[in-house]
Amino acid sequence: MAEQAENPGLANTEFAFTDEQQELRRAVRKFCAEFSDEATVRALMESPTGYDPKSWARLGAELGVLGLAVPEELGGAGGTLVDQAVVVEELGAALFCGPVFGTVGLAIPALVASSEGPVRSETLEPLVEGARTAAFAVADRGGRFDPTSLTVGATRAGNGWGLTGVVERVVDAAAADVLLVAASGPDGVALFVVEGEAAGVERQVLSTLDMTRRQATIRLTDAPAQLLAGPDEAERVCAHALDVGATLLAAEQVGAAQHLLDLTVGYAKERLQFGRPIGSFQAVKHRLADMLVSVEHARSAAYHAAWALQDGTDDPWLAASIAQATCSEAFVDVASGTVQLHGGIGFTWEYQAHLYYKRAITDAALLGSAEAHRGRIAASVLDPSIGRLPPPPVATGVL
Repeated sequence: MAEQAENPGLANTEFAFTDEQQELRRAVRKFCAEFSDEATVRALMESPTGYDPKSWARLGAELGVLGLAVPEELGGAGGTLVDQAVVVEELGAALFCGPVFGTVGLAIPALVASSEGPVRSETLEPLVEGARTAAFAVADRGGRFDPTSLTVGATRAGNGWGLTGVVERVVDAAAADVLLVAASGPDGVALFVVEGEAAGVERQVLSTLDMTRRQATIRLTDAPAQLLAGPDEAERVCAHALDVGATLLAAEQVGAAQHLLDLTVGYAKERLQFGRPIGSFQAVKHRLADMLVSVEHARSAAYHAAWALQDGTDDPWLAASIAQATCSEAFVDVASGTVQLHGGIGFTWEYQAHLYYKRAITDAALLGSAEAHRGRIAASVLDPSIGRLPPPPVATGVL
């Protein structure tokens, strides 16, 4: 997908994954087979933190896959967003329990897109290494950054800042070491870094449909904060992070949907009815074919968005919205089909289908529903300026 192969005799351009990306996929898949099997997922979703810090540290320090799209000068691998999407797709297929969404999808892109400074480097490095985790406590409206929806205020406190307010339903915030919080200050909207265990920070862990992905409501009372992005760049940084987050969430949805499709095809080959595999019946064949088309369509949309964001062309924000609208719908469709085609066992707690179904329903509500993104896409047709923001500087590494 990142490698472009052109045939001079054809007008069309074909994309394929590079050998390095295929090897990366195999390495992450092997890691997940060892550290994210179904038994491990069920154990971790019942644990106090919801993930295994040792496995998370291995992803950063040993595999080096948490900062693939981070430039080398910032401590990352200097790769591309397509590389990062390959990793997230495999983690999604394994229903990996860890702060992938909050740390890799949102916080790291926001830090990389921010201007150079000690706050950025001190916060970013341990996240890339897997030594710490982060959550993005920034309210969005349908997956878009909306300054009017901010519920946190910032005031100067000596040489620093104090934040007061509430941010509801923050993914991965329950056990995050650091929070990135958008707040309204005296000069406008800014983005701040807040230590998760700092005085004035209260986290209320929420009961969620998807037990593999924790959420919490954050209450701040004069919580000490460091300025990461001032009013001159905070809106751009937050908007960029939300677009990257939507794209990587789409890749995760593709991975999970592909896993369910493989699971269902295998079941259809083995489950007998009237002395024949159920996969031999036309109605089942048609349903599986529809699921395959949904997955392939979603994969194309997700990786096109990753390419558009890393390349900085082809309306990246629009590609991200198309990916989210397509992949959310595809994952829910495939998850529903998996439960239905498995019959009675598909509805049981003991079978893994319900874990993925709950992830599908939850993912479809994160960063804007499919309907919200389609509305944004339709509005952009009428007014091409909608959704566009100045692109982040090339030095951010993600574009």
